[in-house]
Amino acid sequence: MKIVSSIEELRDQLRGQLRTAFVPTMGNLHEGHLSLMRLARKHGDPVVASIFVNRLQFGPNEDFEKYPRTFASDVEKLEKEGVYVLFAPTEKDLYPEPQEFRVQAPPVIGDILEGEFRPGFFAGVTTVVLKLFSCVQPSVAVFGKKDYQQLMIVRNMARQFALPTKIIAAETYRAEDGLALSSRNGYLTDEQRAEAPALYRELNVVAEAIRAGKLDVSLLEKNAMENLHARGWQPDYISIRKRIDLQLPTAGDLAQQAPLVVVAAARLGSTRLIDNLEI
Repeated sequence: MKIVSSIEELRDQLRGQLRTAFVPTMGNLHEGHLSLMRLARKHGDPVVASIFVNRLQFGPNEDFEKYPRTFASDVEKLEKEGVYVLFAPTEKDLYPEPQEFRVQAPPVIGDILEGEFRPGFFAGVTTVVLKLFSCVQPSVAVFGKKDYQQLMIVRNMARQFALPTKIIAAETYRAEDGLALSSRNGYLTDEQRAEAPALYRELNVVAEAIRAGKLDVSLLEKNAMENLHARGWQPDYISIRKRIDLQLPTAGDLAQQAPLVVVAAARLGSTRLIDNLEI
């Protein structure tokens, strides 16, 4: 595996490649990330991964400085997966001058849910993703469904800018007890880790209720939030949305059984976890 840090080196390595499959990451890789590499290989060749902790998507009170950086072990894992190139730029490589041009998601999708609780987050994500796409020029790029809203925004961005990159969605990779794998799981204490699967269980309760014909969306959301709160969580939201655009379902949508997803974000101690479940 070749490790490059400059955009020029990266383009030299990929010159002439027409089927590049790309997986952008912030490092601290776990099995969920590695499953994305395997999916990428099914859709293109060579596979390129990136590791870059993107300052633009961290708020002033978030964990940029303490975000886990495990580069040596990340390299070992990517080599075992047969990744061809690892693009690992420094901030000076990727942002040689202040990144004053930003990509802004429309408020209807960018300012709800995660966008409401993390102002500026999606502008940071879309800006770095567009820049990485410009550097790698992939045929396909793989993003996990765990970050459901992020996946939708990136997909919409690629379509509206007519980017020559197909966005592939990967199913959420879970531990045996149902917890979605996330780099932030490493912040959990042993006691919190044992409690963490309760978030996914609550999503399943909501989904089963919808499938059983209980369509009082507000009540289902309220009950789920209260259940988590009673267990010591601090939920930001548990919300039932339409899969197509993450807007609230109307009575007509519910009657016609429009495809739905229940999305959630909640803090357990100081660790903020997100998850979702398609219905």
